[in-house]
Amino acid sequence: MLDLLEKAAEVFRQQGRLIRLPNDKTAVFVGDTHGDREASQEVLDRFLKPGHVLVFLGDYVDRGPDSEGNLRLLLEAKLAHPGQVFLLMGNHEGWAVAPFSPADFWHSLPPYEQETYAQALAHLPLAAWHPKGLLALHGALPDVEELEEIEGIQLGSGNWRHITWGDWDEVPGYWAGDYFGRPTFGRDFFFEIMDRLGAKALVRSHQPHAPTYLFGDRCLTIFTSSAYGGTERTVAVLRPETSLRDARDLELISI
Repeated sequence: MLDLLEKAAEVFRQQGRLIRLPNDKTAVFVGDTHGDREASQEVLDRFLKPGHVLVFLGDYVDRGPDSEGNLRLLLEAKLAHPGQVFLLMGNHEGWAVAPFSPADFWHSLPPYEQETYAQALAHLPLAAWHPKGLLALHGALPDVEELEEIEGIQLGSGNWRHITWGDWDEVPGYWAGDYFGRPTFGRDFFFEIMDRLGAKALVRSHQPHAPTYLFGDRCLTIFTSSAYGGTERTVAVLRPETSLRDARDLELISI
């Protein structure tokens, strides 16, 4: 596994913090899988085929029954198909910044392995951009002037916390509070950043009790793990022939 981590980290470094998705392929967005290896395998079996790219939105470990198996499966898929499978960073891949809870996977590792896993996953990309005007990431939007600034976001910075830990609330204003280390943002912040970046839709995960659609249907929250209980395992699909107006133009598929 440690050799696999080293090889994957090198690919992550080469591809950068912002993934640019192709316009002529079907894009499949996958929410938190959280140790649900079965869900990840189902996604790969159904959607990893010619003409498709897969974007996993982070949180591959903790909570679920097989974190190591899930992470291994996804890293192997990434190395076998580096231009088709993209793994973004979630807060549960941010162990290199600071400990958090729940973290059953991380606590199960001896210190040397903790460090190796953490340093490898620290190179994961933070966001993916689709030229139709769709941004995909784990949590909330970074406060940047243009997309290219995402490439320079530093691990542990404020904008890194926005992306990996940020929540949304359908309330006026920019700031809606900080709950147990999860910064929460309101409607005004969402629209300002989306318009600044020229984005029509945001696809994200991270927040299990958020409404599926927020902010005039421009924000879509999906989950692809059984770890939360009662949350349907769902992926979101954007096809080349789809004209994107908002997040409802993506097809939601249960797996």
